Amino acid sequence: MRSAVALPSQHDSRGSVSEEVRTTVTTRQEAIDLLERGHATIRRLTKQIPPHWMARPGIGGGEWAPKDLLGHLCFWEEKVLEALAAWDAGERAPIDREIYTRSITAINADAVRMRSRHTLARVLRDWDNVHGELIRTLRTMTDARWENPATPRGKKSLGHRIGQLLLGREPFEHADAHVPDLESFVRSIPEGERSEA
Repeated sequence: MRSAVALPSQHDSRGSVSEEVRTTVTTRQEAIDLLERGHATIRRLTKQIPPHWMARPGIGGGEWAPKDLLGHLCFWEEKVLEALAAWDAGERAPIDREIYTRSITAINADAVRMRSRHTLARVLRDWDNVHGELIRTLRTMTDARWENPATPRGKKSLGHRIGQLLLGREPFEHADAHVPDLESFVRSIPEGERSEA
């Protein structure tokens, strides 16, 4: 359940919090649960796709293959891990600079192109390993770190910033945002060719 939390700057002159300025903040555990659910759903769907279909386009407007989608999801979780390291050092995250100078579409296209050369086994391994590292990092993080600004000069909480990088319809629902396309792709595979989930 998301908690209504007032940001420090939202207090009025008496120190009270106005109802209109309350914002919803995802707790660390909620974020972990959302990320784990999304990963498990993508995993369940990809298990229904035969290996020879994993490189066939048909996702993301028809241009991406399921393997590309896994690489895309892995890329953004890697960017979160890089951002955490930068923020912990009091620096600007490399992805922040990239988002400032390039479009998300261009960033995504380059990320997919970069992993397209990799074997399916490597993409699957990287996707699982990076996700596992991100979950371990979040589990060992303190609530104070999660709730405080990402950097000493920052205003938004670390949890908020991570949620912005893993945005789907809501923070931390990046994988979930791709589920409908992947489900549609699975349905397009003749039933006799689908793998057992």
